[in-house]
Amino acid sequence: MRQQFLPHARPAHLRRAAFALALAGIVALAACSKKEPPAPAPRPVVAVAVQSDGSALAAASLPGDVQARYSTPLSFRVGGKIIERRVRLGDVVKNGQIVARLDPADAQKNAASAQAQLEAAQHGFVYAKQQLDRDQAQAKENLIAPAQLEQTTNAYASAAAQRDQAAQQAALSKDQLQYTALVADHAGVITAEQADTGQNVSAGQAVYNLAWSGDIDVVCDVPESALAALSIGQTAKVTLAALPGRSFTARVRELSPAADPQSRTYRAKLTLDNAGPDVRLGMTADIALAAASPSDSSGNSDANSATGESSSFTVPATALFHDGTQPAVWVVRPADNAPGVGTLELRRVTVIRYNERTIVIGQGLKNGERVVLQGVHTVTAGEKVHVIPPLHPEDFAS
Repeated sequence: MRQQFLPHARPAHLRRAAFALALAGIVALAACSKKEPPAPAPRPVVAVAVQSDGSALAAASLPGDVQARYSTPLSFRVGGKIIERRVRLGDVVKNGQIVARLDPADAQKNAASAQAQLEAAQHGFVYAKQQLDRDQAQAKENLIAPAQLEQTTNAYASAAAQRDQAAQQAALSKDQLQYTALVADHAGVITAEQADTGQNVSAGQAVYNLAWSGDIDVVCDVPESALAALSIGQTAKVTLAALPGRSFTARVRELSPAADPQSRTYRAKLTLDNAGPDVRLGMTADIALAAASPSDSSGNSDANSATGESSSFTVPATALFHDGTQPAVWVVRPADNAPGVGTLELRRVTVIRYNERTIVIGQGLKNGERVVLQGVHTVTAGEKVHVIPPLHPEDFAS
């Protein structure tokens, strides 16, 4: 019997090969049909182009306040109960004026007791002196033994010492009685009240604070960026918010050698020349100092020195960031052929003034550069962003 082969029958290995080729083709077609994921869209950020204030950095402006050059607490030298206060906050006092009193009853008794002891010691001294005179006269006539004269001499010396001790104790008690009256040791104005009538106070406890009359200082805290503009004896121009249209000359008399550990600023004290009675303690002041040249600041002069600019820029305080310990802002570097799109760069700057809602940048920016105003703590360097204007520009007005 002859085997018959169907025309459509194929060997098994050929069928498997054909199936594999078909499957590979299907996978290749599916892979080709998939599209690559689109690149993420640039992140929107609120930024504006900064413009120079138009004033050269001839001066750095610092806020300060008016204080007396000397200010001391007034306190009793003895403890007791306050029974009278003669001055109040803001009163002007004269040198030697009594400003408060303690209850003097105990001090009066101590003074009377010390005086009585002094009188008794004085009587004992007079008696010892009379006895010594008699014994000395009798000793010349050999009427008493030498030992008796020695005893009388010793008694006299002891009486003299007791009299001197009683005199010193009486003087001390008298002084303590006088110390129950608190006396202003300088002319000035009362700037603080720290104890009230009826209160028991200890010796040395402050009752008032007295700001002396005379020289008046303007005190300010200087950041590191403006420290190079200060030196002892340097003059500065001072304006006071309470006296518009007037300016005063001040001279730097003291500069702290070390920064405050919390604020990292240096305390400077400037003495006003011819302040006048209109200048009152506590007034806010604006101090204009000669600013450091751009080459004096480390790491922040490249942006301005490259263009020769020395102008200041006022930006909202919300734009301030920090690169380590240095102040910085985020600048949007424009991208080619993509208006409004750019990459972020963290730029160190020099802040020459901190206002209530704005900061004044002296170095680190150029005209027209776009600075991020919001969300400065949520962006990263090199991030692609899309610049949008602020929704409410008035929120960032100075």
